[in-house]
Amino acid sequence: MRAVIQRVSRAQVAVEGKTVGEIKRGLLVLLGVTHTDTEGDADYLAGKIAGLRIFEDPNGKMNLDTAAVGGGILVVSQFTLYGDVRHGKRPSFDAAAPPERARQLYEYFVERIRAAGLPCQTGRFQEMMQVELVNDGPVTILLDSAKTF
Repeated sequence: MRAVIQRVSRAQVAVEGKTVGEIKRGLLVLLGVTHTDTEGDADYLAGKIAGLRIFEDPNGKMNLDTAAVGGGILVVSQFTLYGDVRHGKRPSFDAAAPPERARQLYEYFVERIRAAGLPCQTGRFQEMMQVELVNDGPVTILLDSAKTF
């Protein structure tokens, strides 16, 4: 399971011109699922993201997590995180999990974030979405449950 996490001052996702998820200060999480992922991978990433200390404390040091700053999390499914362009210029998405499995783990991940006590908004799985954000910093973190980066 892969995630691109961006610290944002605001973010929203729309489907067909209608906002379906929106947060103010917090984290935008783009989430991809591969064939071998399990609930354990989702647990690992949800725990890591919920406790990620990338907000500044009064001394200007990244020391606070999302809950400490009263922030929210916006989770958007993104199978293209498993796009492979090592051979040619057109991405292969063979490493992305089939939609049914990906949806199950995506929804499980969202449940784990909410169980951690964080407000969590979402996009719509398997829909064309428009994501808008203001990256605060900018701060962007990459996580992979297989710890490949």
